[in-house]
Amino acid sequence: MTSKDIHFSEMQSASGIRDPYQHYASWFADQDNARLSTKAEQAEAFFRQTGITFNVYGQADAEERLIPFDLVPRILSSREWTKLSRGIEQRVQAINAFLHDIYNRQEILRAGVIPIELISQNDAFLPQMMGFIPPGDVYTHIVGTDIVRTGEDDFFVLEDNARTPSGVSYMLENRETMLQMFPELFSRIKVQRVSDYPKNLRRSLAASAPRSCSGRPVVAVLTPGIHNSAYYEHSFLADQMGVELVEGHDLRVVDGHIAMRTTGGYKVIDVLYRRVDDDFLDPLTFNPQSMLGVPGIMDVYRAGNITIANAPGTGVADDKAIYSYMPDIVEFYTGERAILKNVETYRCSEPQMLQYVLDNLADLVVKEVHGSGGYGMLVGPAASKQELSDFAEKLKARPANYIAQPTLSLSTVPIFTEQGLAPRHVDLRPFVQVSPEGIVISPGGLTRVALKEGSLVVNSSQGGGTKDTWVLED
Repeated sequence: MTSKDIHFSEMQSASGIRDPYQHYASWFADQDNARLSTKAEQAEAFFRQTGITFNVYGQADAEERLIPFDLVPRILSSREWTKLSRGIEQRVQAINAFLHDIYNRQEILRAGVIPIELISQNDAFLPQMMGFIPPGDVYTHIVGTDIVRTGEDDFFVLEDNARTPSGVSYMLENRETMLQMFPELFSRIKVQRVSDYPKNLRRSLAASAPRSCSGRPVVAVLTPGIHNSAYYEHSFLADQMGVELVEGHDLRVVDGHIAMRTTGGYKVIDVLYRRVDDDFLDPLTFNPQSMLGVPGIMDVYRAGNITIANAPGTGVADDKAIYSYMPDIVEFYTGERAILKNVETYRCSEPQMLQYVLDNLADLVVKEVHGSGGYGMLVGPAASKQELSDFAEKLKARPANYIAQPTLSLSTVPIFTEQGLAPRHVDLRPFVQVSPEGIVISPGGLTRVALKEGSLVVNSSQGGGTKDTWVLED
């Protein structure tokens, strides 16, 4: 797919500037390009000074990098956001119900809605969670739902991130940067705020504390450490919530609870927002070689003396083969049709679908079922003949490891260049907080943008950037 193909422009229609962008376009027309270029340089300096970086794994020069920030916001009307948020809430409710079910009665498997082997042979399914219900019956306390757009009212869920979704720190810092650089814009255009995310997150996590908690719940963030690609976000969120950032060696089991080391001795933790993968969470239960987790934490968890957010085993809902059944999952648990559509998905584990994918590889996007960050995927229209041939061999060798999807005509939003505005493809990751008290969705989310002309890959690890996302007030 090239930039010459016709795509839905979120800013400009055939009849002129679309309503959500009217005020912004009027403001932009009065701006001097040199001034905006200076602002872009200031934004980069701010990000560098603040330390908003990430690591790229698997590269010899895996130094910390800045995620490029584009100063043209992506703007959604309140009407557009209302539809999106209703669909996201419905989907998150279904995901939580699905996780509760597959770790307990497994009614959806008995009903034959999804094949048993998609669960029984799934590496992300944890038998250790069978028969256990987390405090408040919440499995996914924080969810990031990746959404793409192809038309005025055509939104699709690209994938679900129910394990340890990242990127919310960039959403918050992007808004703070825009407020500093263009305060006049926010007095002129009424934009729903996102700055209360950390406060809402702490409240949501505290509301998910176990019954054994007495007094104000103690919350902490568990990080693998400074070498993790998302360490900046871990420390940022702990700081913004006013809670401790801890590593595995800071924690231990004390009298049947998890406690963290402090200058005044060990202090019991009620809720642990973990950013450590399941396999490394407890060396006594999972990977015995892990130095990142806490020995015995799963016993404390199953005894009901700590809340782990997100719950271990939620990664099964991220599986891209499970994703292909999400419309059925939504209907099974809510009794309603899915508000947000799935992208058509071919499961390569099924021989007929595999053959179709092999025959049409040059027109499809192929992804690993447990992949993330844009790694291990093939964008057929952008691949060489040799890359297509090599990937076909991978598919034949491990078909169940992959799904394929058509190459969508993703919407574009403008980015700022030295020559002025230029269209680029985007996706959107709204962030959802779930607790026994309800579901809170931050208005907007993280817009990721493919900075290369014609590119459909928005991941920061693959050269993408980010934008501030505005949801307008009514």
